Amino acid sequence: MRLSAKVAAATAAVALLVSACGYDETPLPEEKKAVAPESKPDCETPDESGTDPVASYNPGEGVPTGPKLDEIRGRERLIVGVSADTYLMGSENPELGNRIEGFDIEFAKAIGRAIFGDEFETGRNLELRVITAAQRIPLLEEGELDLVIRNFTINSERWGCIAFSAEYYHASQKVLVGTSLADGDEENGEYHDPSDLAGLRVCAPTGSTSLSRIQDLEPDAITEPASNHTGCLVKFQRGEVDAITGDDTVLAGLAAQDPYAVVPEQQPLSAEPYGIGVNQNDVDLVRFVNYVLEEMQTGAWDAAYRRWLQPLLDPERDDDVEQPTPVYGR
Repeated sequence: MRLSAKVAAATAAVALLVSACGYDETPLPEEKKAVAPESKPDCETPDESGTDPVASYNPGEGVPTGPKLDEIRGRERLIVGVSADTYLMGSENPELGNRIEGFDIEFAKAIGRAIFGDEFETGRNLELRVITAAQRIPLLEEGELDLVIRNFTINSERWGCIAFSAEYYHASQKVLVGTSLADGDEENGEYHDPSDLAGLRVCAPTGSTSLSRIQDLEPDAITEPASNHTGCLVKFQRGEVDAITGDDTVLAGLAAQDPYAVVPEQQPLSAEPYGIGVNQNDVDLVRFVNYVLEEMQTGAWDAAYRRWLQPLLDPERDDDVEQPTPVYGR
C-alpha cells in the first residue's frame, strides 16, 4: 500500500521538526481537566525475568502509521496527559495566558510535530490534559489519553498495567526541608538522610512511589499525602509538614518558589528513570515515540535540558548531563 502524501511528508520532516522543536509554549486547554480515581492501580508485575525494567520496544522507522497512529492522525489531535503545576517540568505561565510549558512539554511538542509534519499546529493538533500523578495509569488504561508525559518513573510493576517509551531523563528521589532543618536546629537537628525524618511529617503526592519509599527507609516518619507537589508546598508553607520528598527535578522547582525551602546535599534515595507512558496495546505508538527520542539526540534534547533544568539543577554546568542511552529488548 502506498503511503498518503500527508504521511510521507510527515515522515520526511521528522528529523527536521524534532531538531527544531522550538519554544512556542502550548496553551492550557479550556475545561479539559481530566478526572479519574485517585486510588493506586493494582498492576500485576509481569514475568520479565532477565528483562531490564527500562527496556522498551525497538524504535520504528519514523513512519507515523499503525493502528494507534492512524487513529491519532484521523482525529487530527494528539492527546497528552501532563502536569500544570510542576515548575520546570510542566506548569502554567500566567504571563502567557496560563500556557503550559516546561521540559516535559518539549517532548509532547516534538512528538506532535513528528506525527503531523508541516501541518502541525500546537493549538489544533496537540491537546494537553492536566492530570494528577494518581491519574496517569487509569487514564491510559481507559484510553482517555494517547500519552502521559508527567515525570513518570519506569518500573516493573507499572509495566504490568501500561507500556513505556525508552528512558528520556534520569532523575533521583531526594528530600526538601526548611532552611532551619538544613542548617540544623535545636529541636530536630540537621537533615542528612532518611533516618533524620523519624517523627517528622513528610509530604508527597498520592499515587507516587516517593511516600512508600520513605516509609520503607524510615518507618517512624509521618507521611502526609497531597494531590500534587503544589499541595505539598502549600502544606510546607503553612507549617503542616516538615519536609517534601520527590524527584530532584520537581524539588528544584519547589525550592525556586520558596526562599525558606532547600534541597540539602544528600545521597539520592533512588534512581527515577522517566519514560513516556502509553497504553499497553499501542505498540506502534511506543515504537514511533522511541524513534522521535532517538532523533532528539542530535541537539533537541540538550536544548530542552539547557532551557528548563540546567539553570537550577546544574547552574555551573559541572555535570556532563546527557540524554539517557535507550535500552530495547521487548
